[in-house]
Amino acid sequence: MSTTPLHGRMKDRGARDRWRARGQSAAKALLLGSLLMMAGLVWLGASAAAQTPTKGPKAESEAAGNAATGKKLYVTYGCYECHGRAAHGGTGPRLGPDALPLAIFVQYVRHPGGTMPPYTAKVVTDQELADIYAFLKSLPEPPQAKDLPLLKQ
Repeated sequence: MSTTPLHGRMKDRGARDRWRARGQSAAKALLLGSLLMMAGLVWLGASAAAQTPTKGPKAESEAAGNAATGKKLYVTYGCYECHGRAAHGGTGPRLGPDALPLAIFVQYVRHPGGTMPPYTAKVVTDQELADIYAFLKSLPEPPQAKDLPLLKQ
């Protein structure tokens, strides 16, 4: 009488259980990482808001950028490579058209989290960031899922 088939199944079951445990650990790590990243973004927003001096209504007009120039800069600096041509996301998050407030946007670009490289003032000026921001704000809303023909059935 041979025990090989049963023993073979036991090995497979053990391997399957180990892979399942690894997958669960990876899922937990991914969830924890996502939560930490969201908490960091909330903190970043709060710290940027606290550090940004309030200048009144004039601050908005001073920070006005040129969307056409911003579009060129968005391509020149390679933002599209991660965020997509229309800033609707890719390997990086969606940026437009409902972008973060300008102060938080600038703060994050200067001191990003995750895999995004920092763009210091030596690399991208504040005016260039204002132009990129104007481009992001000028983008049209992406279509709703209910309006996509492929998803209608």
